[in-house]
Amino acid sequence: MLLIAPRWRLPYVALLTVVGLLLSASALQAYRLAGGTRPWEPFLWEFSSVGVIGALVLALHALVGRLRGQPWRRQLAAHALALPAFSLAHIGGMFGLRLLVYALVGVDYHPDPLPTLLVFEGGKDAVSYLSFCLISSGVWAAQAAQQREQQLQRMQRELAEVQLARLADQLQPHFLFNTLNLIASVMHEDVDRADRLLCQLSDLLRQTLAAQQRAEHTLDEELALVAPFLALMQARFGPERLVVSVAADAAARAVRLPALLLLAPVENAVKHHVARHRGRVTVSLQAHCEAGRLRLDIANQGDAPVPASPPDPDGGLGLRNLRERLAARYGASARVELRAEARGMRLSLELPA
Repeated sequence: MLLIAPRWRLPYVALLTVVGLLLSASALQAYRLAGGTRPWEPFLWEFSSVGVIGALVLALHALVGRLRGQPWRRQLAAHALALPAFSLAHIGGMFGLRLLVYALVGVDYHPDPLPTLLVFEGGKDAVSYLSFCLISSGVWAAQAAQQREQQLQRMQRELAEVQLARLADQLQPHFLFNTLNLIASVMHEDVDRADRLLCQLSDLLRQTLAAQQRAEHTLDEELALVAPFLALMQARFGPERLVVSVAADAAARAVRLPALLLLAPVENAVKHHVARHRGRVTVSLQAHCEAGRLRLDIANQGDAPVPASPPDPDGGLGLRNLRERLAARYGASARVELRAEARGMRLSLELPA
C-alpha cells in the first residue's frame, strides 16, 4: 500500500473488497452445487487471490511507470522477466495464505500438484498481467496529460503575471515623466507652488509603489490613488480651470481590478484636454455595476469645443498599456472604447465584476 497515494488507499481497498465479494458469491454457488459443507472456503479462495493480485498490481503499475519512454525492446525484455515473477508471486502468495488459514482452523488442504498449478494459474496470470499493463499504461497516460495541462495552466498564469508586471512597470516612468514635466513648467514661476506639487507627488508615488506590490485591489483603493493625482493636477492648473467629479456606487467600489489601472486614463483626460484648453474643463469618473459587469466612464468636457490637433485615437502609450493589461487579465471579457464627443473625449471600460 506504500506504492499508492494515501487518498487512494481506502478506495483501492474498497474496490478489492467488492471484487472479492462478487467472485466469492459466484464461487459459493458452484461450491454448494458440488456438495461443499464449509461456506467460508470460497471466500478464502477468492480473497486470497484478489489480495495477492491487488498487491502485485501496485508493483506492476510502478514498473510500467518506470518503463515509460524506454525503447520498446527494453520494455519487452523487462516484461518478459516480470511476467513469470508476477505469476510465481501470485501462486506462492495465494496458496501460502490458504495453507496458513487451513492450518489455523485444523482442516486438511491438498492443492493440485505444482506443475498443474503453474499451467492452470500461469495461463490466467498471463491474461491478467497483460490486462493490468494496458490499464496501467492508460492511467499513466492520463496522469501525464493532467500534469501537462496543469503545467500549461501554471505557465499561462506565470506568463500573464509577468506581462502584467511588465506593463505595470511601464506605467511608473511614463506617469512620473509627465508629472515632473508639469511641475517643471511652474518651478520658475512659483517656487512655493512647485514645492507643494513635489510634496503631493512624493505622497502619490509612495501610494502607487505600495499598490504596485499587489497584483490587484478594489476600485475603492484605486480611486484613493486617483484622488491625490487629480488634486495634484488641480493644484497645477487651478480649480477654476479643472473641475473634478468622481461618482461610484458601493457595489462598483467593491469590485477588484488590476492595481494602477486608472491613473493613465485619468492622466490622459487631463493632459489631452485641460493642458490644451483655455477654458474650464470637467474631468469626471463614473463607475457602476450592471449585469455582473463593472462599467467605468472617464470623460473630459470643456466649456468650448476641443481645439485643433485631436489626440491620438488610441490614447497614446498609457491607453495602449491599459488595453494590453486588460487583455492579459481578462482576455475578450474586457471592453475598451475611446470616442470623441462635442466638447471632449470619453473612455469607456467594461470588465467582469
